[in-house]
Amino acid sequence: MNHQVLARKWRPHNFTEIVGQEHVSQSLINALQHNRLHHAYLFTGTRGVGKTTIARILAKAINCENLQDYNPCGQCAVCQALDEGRFLDLIEVDAASRTKVEDTRDLLDNAQYAPNSGKYKVYLIDEVHMLSGHSFNALLKTLEEPPEHVKFLLATTDPQKIPVTVLSRCLQYNLKRLTPSQISEQMAYILGEENIKFEQQALRLIARAADGSMRDGLSLLDQAIVFGNDVVSIETVSQMLGTIAQQPVEDLLRCLAQKDAQKVLYTIQEMAELSPDFADIIQQILHVLHRLALIQLVPSVAETEEDAEMLRELSLLFSAEEVQLYYQIALMGQKDLSLAPEPRAGFEMILLRMLAFSPQKNDVVQQGRVSNRVPIQNSQPVIEKPPVIKVAKQTKPEPDIKTVAITPMVPSGGDLAWHDMIDAMNLTGLPRELANNCILESVDEQQCRLILDPKFQIKGTRSEEKLQEAVQKYYAKALKLVIKTGSVFSDTPAVKNHKDKLNRQQEAVDAIDSDKNIQALKATFDARVIPGSIEPV
Repeated sequence: MNHQVLARKWRPHNFTEIVGQEHVSQSLINALQHNRLHHAYLFTGTRGVGKTTIARILAKAINCENLQDYNPCGQCAVCQALDEGRFLDLIEVDAASRTKVEDTRDLLDNAQYAPNSGKYKVYLIDEVHMLSGHSFNALLKTLEEPPEHVKFLLATTDPQKIPVTVLSRCLQYNLKRLTPSQISEQMAYILGEENIKFEQQALRLIARAADGSMRDGLSLLDQAIVFGNDVVSIETVSQMLGTIAQQPVEDLLRCLAQKDAQKVLYTIQEMAELSPDFADIIQQILHVLHRLALIQLVPSVAETEEDAEMLRELSLLFSAEEVQLYYQIALMGQKDLSLAPEPRAGFEMILLRMLAFSPQKNDVVQQGRVSNRVPIQNSQPVIEKPPVIKVAKQTKPEPDIKTVAITPMVPSGGDLAWHDMIDAMNLTGLPRELANNCILESVDEQQCRLILDPKFQIKGTRSEEKLQEAVQKYYAKALKLVIKTGSVFSDTPAVKNHKDKLNRQQEAVDAIDSDKNIQALKATFDARVIPGSIEPV
């Protein structure tokens, strides 16, 4: 019967304990340090970010008998009385329940009298925007000429409804929405102190569902503790919130990267069996796409992510254009989801829309794969409309993976054989990137030895393990993969691919420049080819 909810038990009691609002707490500490306290403060922000809490701490600090580094000591009679709700000089009012002008006048009638036991008489008015117009007029008179022993602390979630005459007489602090990482770190600390087992991924789900509110996050955490029988796991939290773990979202994005509509629909079907909130899944997809866009432009961003390797692998599967396109489609699709006949159908259409508008490198719709290339029709009767010249990439047929005889060798030009092996092993993501930046030094009965180009430091335990598994499968032998960094004696597959790309680009440019139709358009209409618009395919 003595249980206290986490949001109350772990409410901050001094400025140091406040999470995510350092810009406010530091400013108030500075005001206390230099004795530059304003007579009226207005704290604004969404619910659960600490408006009332900071107001109470400030009320405690300005009356504390023994400040510690300009923080309330928590030990003096004033601090203890205020923590226990029996400090007579703190008049705390919920404006939502006292909106009438008579209530405000009764409240302010005693403002002229000196405080009972503290240095200041503090009026803390929560949700102040709920006061009526006449109530604001009554409050305004006292705000204009306040007694020296009176401080006003106002809090609101909707400052737009407060008259500008009141706003102009207050020192306003806007409290920020907390980030998911700030919320999850605080929850991890609390659970550690409470000796409750938890999974970090489960806390991230709760933090994201809290939507910037620490109080909402702790309320959900209370619910998760009860639902999981004192264990906060990803499984129980997902069931409680009606969400799914990140793995299905990752699988869905991989299917999108493969442009495989059949796999996309199959993955959605598996998700649907968990009865998820499809709007929440879209939010997860948007979150991942946003991080992929950041990593593609600034790779070092991935170093701060716990799932950095997964993000790096996904970032290699999508072009920057695809990430931006998919993000925009998902963002707009959120609005249409509520209009769909059912959420699953709306979600499927969003994913199919991504596939339908995705830039394709083939123009065949076959076996569930989608293409959006439309042939350009010639409609000019005088001068034949030149086609968009794109040099087709020559794709090599993927050889079957076979068991081959292994003989010790140190092949000259072995990187050519290695290039073919990479294609045959069907490597993707970071393992393929690692392989492409190596050359094959030698293979014998025990080891496959590679030399990694020192300009590409992309080695990783998981990537090397996957590459070793592929090599073992290719040779049907339990070979040990040895990768050393050093000077390569020939071009790596990555260098060859880059050179091939440059050659194809130059061939495409040359083809455009030498095209008779293009030359005719230039001569007749003074046309020009837009730089950077020529692309080989």
